Amino acid sequence: MPAIHFGDRPETVLVTGATGFIGQLLVPALLADGHHVFILSRDPKKAAWMFNNQVTCIASMGEVPVTQAIDVMINLAGARILGRRWTAERKKVLRGSRIGLTQSLVKWIAGAQRKPRLLLSASAIGYYGIQRRDDHSALTENSPPQPIFMSDLCREWEAAAGEASRYGVSVACMRFGLVLGRQGALPMMMLPIRLGIGGPLGGGRQYLSWIHVHDLLRAMAHLWKNNHEGVMAYNFTAPETVTQAEFSRIAAGIVRRPSFMPTPGLPMRLVLGEQADLLLEGQRVVPERLTAEGFSFIYPDLHKALTSLYGAEQSPSNVGA
Repeated sequence: MPAIHFGDRPETVLVTGATGFIGQLLVPALLADGHHVFILSRDPKKAAWMFNNQVTCIASMGEVPVTQAIDVMINLAGARILGRRWTAERKKVLRGSRIGLTQSLVKWIAGAQRKPRLLLSASAIGYYGIQRRDDHSALTENSPPQPIFMSDLCREWEAAAGEASRYGVSVACMRFGLVLGRQGALPMMMLPIRLGIGGPLGGGRQYLSWIHVHDLLRAMAHLWKNNHEGVMAYNFTAPETVTQAEFSRIAAGIVRRPSFMPTPGLPMRLVLGEQADLLLEGQRVVPERLTAEGFSFIYPDLHKALTSLYGAEQSPSNVGA
């Protein structure tokens, strides 16, 4: 992955969620750019090993003295959203891993002798709830949330991060779409396609808003260098939105597989409950604020993004592998 330049001088950065999909790419990029990285992790030894002991690992914010200067915080932590049904207990875990942890960061900021200048805090396009399949309107950062769990979760998460602005910290809430990379949800989505049994999911008319992981990191660097005050939300999605059926067709073409087998939505709803809406009900989300600020995407369209990740599978020697 090409080098990413975050700033003109070395700074001290604290990262949560560093051992996750995005964090595993972010931390090396920060180190390569000359920054000193603190990692907040439930397993500091594992985190230190993962990054070759080039980082400072802590298990709680209580281990960071109030005299320690931290310039930027990047908050990516959160329990996996897809998987177990959203029971009352699971919802409590999801809230605690996002809202509770974010509140611990703000509590440390309140007592710090020198405040960070910037908090980049993850959120998700789940903030907007679900969009009717016959609704083709674009959702921007000014679009409202809905009174459903995934929307409430993102709204509360962003509100917790926004409290840091009370202490003079600039806050950017990053509403991630589907992040395309070699980890995360994409390999699972590609598996049936690569096996030749991919096709439209639940009818395939729902919109899919996505971003290539390299553009996601570049967008973080953009916010790092783009001074603003208060709290701002940014949609971290590519300019191009596609339907789920279009995604399947484009992905299948790149790996030279058929895309004809529809997958009904009812069994998924029976297994996943309300979280099935994340897969069966889409959102057409556009990066209005990033675009207005002049951010340029390296991967603005899905074909280019997926080719960068799976293009080698077009080679005749790989067909049928």
